[in-house]
Amino acid sequence: MPPILSDRPRHFHLIGIGGTAMGSLAGLLRAAGHTVTGSDENVYPPMSTQLTELGIAYAEGYGPQNLSPRPDVVVVGNAISRGNPELEAVLDERIPYTAGAVVIKEEFIRGRHSLAVAGTHGKTTTTSLLAWVLECAGFNPSFLIGGVAENFGTSFRLTDSDLFVVEADEYDTAYFDKGPKMWHYLPDTAIVNNVEFDHADIYRDEEAYRFAFARFVNLVPRSGTLVAGWDSPIARELAAKSFAPVESFGYGGEAGADGHPRWTAVDVRFGAEGTSYTVLHDGAEWGRVATPLAGAFNVRNALAVIAAAESVGAPREGVLRGLATFASVRRRMEVKGEAAGVTVIDDFAHHPTAVRETIDAVRQRYAGRPVVAVFEPRSYTAQRREFQSAYADAFAAADRVVLAGLFHPERYTAETAMNPHELVEGWRAAGKPADYIPDPDEIVRRVVPLLQGGEVLLVMSNGGFGGIHAKLLDALRERGA
Repeated sequence: MPPILSDRPRHFHLIGIGGTAMGSLAGLLRAAGHTVTGSDENVYPPMSTQLTELGIAYAEGYGPQNLSPRPDVVVVGNAISRGNPELEAVLDERIPYTAGAVVIKEEFIRGRHSLAVAGTHGKTTTTSLLAWVLECAGFNPSFLIGGVAENFGTSFRLTDSDLFVVEADEYDTAYFDKGPKMWHYLPDTAIVNNVEFDHADIYRDEEAYRFAFARFVNLVPRSGTLVAGWDSPIARELAAKSFAPVESFGYGGEAGADGHPRWTAVDVRFGAEGTSYTVLHDGAEWGRVATPLAGAFNVRNALAVIAAAESVGAPREGVLRGLATFASVRRRMEVKGEAAGVTVIDDFAHHPTAVRETIDAVRQRYAGRPVVAVFEPRSYTAQRREFQSAYADAFAAADRVVLAGLFHPERYTAETAMNPHELVEGWRAAGKPADYIPDPDEIVRRVVPLLQGGEVLLVMSNGGFGGIHAKLLDALRERGA
């Protein structure tokens, strides 16, 4: 394998170091022997914890003073825009700068076999599962994940393996590179789980969003492999133009436009301890899978991982062991605790489809228990009016819904913003208890007295949500005492 890293250790400074991708990149650079510093605002777990454990110092807040001593390279996070005082100093002082995705490509991926996991939903879980399966298969992969993989206790790892597993995000790269990060990751084995319009803040419409994935598919060499989700009509259409061989997968073996997917799951059984099913490849039994993961969407994620692992020659027994021992990802159906008979779960779900499937998965795992869904519409997609009807349907399986306030509502008008009052009125009219409670502390104050014990309290947000999980558990413990 050709050398990946520069012979000379350098000083990298990351503006926006607290983001999941940037925090993980900071760890990779540190592992490669470089000096790493950074800056950010409002850093919260798990990245704040990971940076502290790594001993990577970062400044709270942005400013020219953070650039002393002068770094060799500044990495500009994709949330950083012109007008940021630190970025302006970088430009004025002509300090070399680049984007995180470019550093990942040139420092860590180029020269290795890249297994890049893309898709609207399930990227983080699928990437973590793939890394763990390859570990159990004896491949010792390097990886970069947009969340902390519980089996490894980290979101990154650098090894001397030829394999690099990376979460391939479709969000934009930097203020000076508005293409998606996934275009930089040189995919040899590419997974496209699904494609469904998201990130309305950077994609003007579904056509633009689809094009991002079409180009990603077009990057896979003929000697590589495309693993495509056949239950996603757009992913199926894009796969038809792949120059690389296609390994298709689908839940239950439903026929797609081009016939049955190659990888399917049958005899699927959900239970309190997890899920089991038989995997078929081209109609022949590949193996019986037992996994602690819940939900139909995780059956699809596992099928994608099996197909990708097979494409690089992973031993089947190692793959099955990895599936059986996977410990999930922080903030993906993560049980934060139980008090007064109530289980509090944290999940990153924010797109309507992710919300619906997460609620369904909780129902399957905690059969017979009431599900109270608490949702913070925080992402740009979550707060857009065009997604409102999809959210109305997404909460159908919840027994009670609590909707928090919009995040930075000043960014929207009455015409462009979700209307929480309309959503709550619609749920109530359908007989579902629902409340709009903008403030997290007020949610705790009003919801905890309603809980009888036995409920599953599912909290969904792609942000910190005011530390609501710990506050809910504290209030439940106080009530129990």
